[in-house]
Amino acid sequence: MNAPYDLPHHETVRLEALRQLNLLDTAPSEAFDRITRMAAQLFQLPIAAVSLTDTDRQWFKSKVGVEHNAIPRMKAPCAAVADSGRMLEVPDLLESECFRDSPLAAGGIRFYLGAPLVTKAGHCLGAMCVLGTEPRAVTEAERTTLADLAAMVMAQIELQHALGRIDPVSGLPNRNQFVSDVRDLSLAAAEGEPQLAALVSLATPEELSDAMRVMGSTWLDEIVSSAVPALRRLVGGGKVYHVGPTQFAFLAPLGMSLVRFSSLLMAWVAERTPMGQTGFLTTSTVGLVRFAVGQDAPLDVLRNLHSAAHDARDAESGLRVYSPEQDAAYRHRFWLISELGRALAQPDELHLVFQPKVSLRDGRCLGAEALLRWTHPEAGPIGPGEFMPIAETTSLARATTEWVLEAAMRQLAAWRNEGVALQVAVNVSAVNLEEPDFSDRVLDGLARHGLDPASLALEMTESALMRKPKAAHDTMARLAEGGVKIAIDDFGTGYSSLAYLQDMPADVVKIDQSFVRGMEKDERTRALVTTMIKLSHDLGHRVVAEGVETAEVAALLREAGCDEAQGYFYGRPMAPTALAAWLAAR
Repeated sequence: MNAPYDLPHHETVRLEALRQLNLLDTAPSEAFDRITRMAAQLFQLPIAAVSLTDTDRQWFKSKVGVEHNAIPRMKAPCAAVADSGRMLEVPDLLESECFRDSPLAAGGIRFYLGAPLVTKAGHCLGAMCVLGTEPRAVTEAERTTLADLAAMVMAQIELQHALGRIDPVSGLPNRNQFVSDVRDLSLAAAEGEPQLAALVSLATPEELSDAMRVMGSTWLDEIVSSAVPALRRLVGGGKVYHVGPTQFAFLAPLGMSLVRFSSLLMAWVAERTPMGQTGFLTTSTVGLVRFAVGQDAPLDVLRNLHSAAHDARDAESGLRVYSPEQDAAYRHRFWLISELGRALAQPDELHLVFQPKVSLRDGRCLGAEALLRWTHPEAGPIGPGEFMPIAETTSLARATTEWVLEAAMRQLAAWRNEGVALQVAVNVSAVNLEEPDFSDRVLDGLARHGLDPASLALEMTESALMRKPKAAHDTMARLAEGGVKIAIDDFGTGYSSLAYLQDMPADVVKIDQSFVRGMEKDERTRALVTTMIKLSHDLGHRVVAEGVETAEVAALLREAGCDEAQGYFYGRPMAPTALAAWLAAR
């Protein structure tokens, strides 16, 4: 029998090495349990454990045949292994001077064999051990087998710590470890048991980008390092995970109520003081998620945490509980973006319809507005009000406008060949106006199709023009010089100044339908529309009124001097063949 050894001189260093691995008091892990089960089977013994030697206890990261999670360190054979860093075999604890009065012997354990768990730096964390209730001799083959199993445990520890499980800046378990631990919760709790998780975000993506642009990556290291101690205090003995550049996740103690957990989190957000000068540049938010152990996928839990933390930006308290309804809206938005990108490459999902614009003086059709329509193969028709606002805020804006322009030019060319002379208007977004080559692409397309530039009108909203006024003005000027007609769409709903409008090279102003519909019932609205028409004429623009649905409104607009009208009173958006028939019927 090997005798226990005196405590090593560098016990403090050994304990620090153990704590840096973030193994103590963590949830059971199948990766370790698999090795422990194998040990019990190979040795044909009822008890096996991965035992870590803490200051005053032996804590079991994994165990077979043991109900409790820890035993006192005093007189524990595994502590002797940690002290010596060597394998320890005790054929019979009752015959051992050191262990005959130990808690293990008192509990009926007679046999012990433990192999050290040693890091690459030489620190012994504890033991991979097997125990039995009968005395037993140890063979050389068994010593080798247990040493191999201990090496497997250490390989797993090193793998989790060094290869993709620990964040190098914070030293905390990362996203991969969070996913693994959430999956392993079912080993310690009943399936379906309710659990709470939280994600703390120290800065919004915009704040992070702006600050790093000025101060560099050291700022990120500073804000992360300063937050870790406060987060550790917040979770007490729990585990904090570094799951994003400035995002940290953790689990609530089992059984803690939503109200109690939320109160702790909101108090933390309220009391958090900015650290240093850079702290004032950030906004902390917290997302909270309820999930069922063993039933909700770990990656879904993490995604829902990010969703809730994002929504918390709009909450006065800085905290938001995950909302399935809000998340469903975001998921639908993502689906729309993905599917629209696919549809742009398909030959038959997208098509244009055309709504006529009619002269209020003589009733002639002077042109039509091209409107994009989408018929999804599974979801059916998807309204432009659903997908266009999303497309205009993503990289799809360029591709979508490109598709519409090309389709509109092809139709213009087809009508020209049929002897139909119409001007077609196409809507463009703020993103398009900021593209340096946009005007060149439009003019090249007109030349390629052999079209008169004046046959194309581009409609731009006030808000789009005001996002980057200089870029928008330059783009519009180049298009106007090339002969393309420019229209300001939805006039009256944006924030443009009269001075800016006066400087714009626009030919047409379109009064938004929100002013036109119902103007026959509201004298103030009629006065406003009349003023808008006069102002536009004074600035040299033709005026088109949108949303005209009745003869009475058309008459009022004609009386106010409006040039053209567009709306259901004249015609709904229609396919090219239907528009040709509508023109013939007039």
